[in-house]
Amino acid sequence: MPAGGVLARRDETRVIAVCSQKGGVGKTTIAAHLGVRAAMAGQGPAVLVDTDPQGSLSEWWRSRAEEELPLSAIKMGDLARELPTLRNCGAAVAIIDTPPALAESIRAVVSVADLVLIPARPSPHDLRAIGGTIDLVQRARKPFLFVVNGAANRAHITAECVAALSEHGRVAPVILYQRTEWAASMINGRTVLETNRGGRSAREAADLWDYTYAQLAMREAA
Repeated sequence: MPAGGVLARRDETRVIAVCSQKGGVGKTTIAAHLGVRAAMAGQGPAVLVDTDPQGSLSEWWRSRAEEELPLSAIKMGDLARELPTLRNCGAAVAIIDTPPALAESIRAVVSVADLVLIPARPSPHDLRAIGGTIDLVQRARKPFLFVVNGAANRAHITAECVAALSEHGRVAPVILYQRTEWAASMINGRTVLETNRGGRSAREAADLWDYTYAQLAMREAA
């Protein structure tokens, strides 16, 4: 059982949004891994939601060809109407992948979220670009977590990234390190949780879900 207890049973689905106006930070990979881990941990059922016009999460899901992890692809023009229905979709948790740059679309997703995850790569460019996303989420008064993704082992800039982000909000204690297996597993509709269960990447993915789930439980209890 993750720290922070378990979520109380209720009819409404909890909504996690993975958001960043910066592209290339790993939103789709993180969303897919969280959905798979939720099911593995017995904390589902989970549903994945793809609001990105590029449809990367949808393509991964079609390669997966598994009915136990459903996916809903919502077109940009239908966001305002479709997103509120997630509360009654019958799943324990909905995990939303969002597009980069489109502030209005991200704002619509954030408005229905119980928790927002903001991925960031440890680079000066990424840190400079994250301000718009932080402002958008704070204006919506939504709880959020930073997730450091694509970190290099023993790189000083990773610690600097954590320190910089912590000035603006909570940083997940789980760092996702740069390894080729993250991308390689996604090519065939899988995750590192399935292709290399005993590996470090799989442990990181599992720990990130456990921490995220605990944050939901603690906020609900509060």
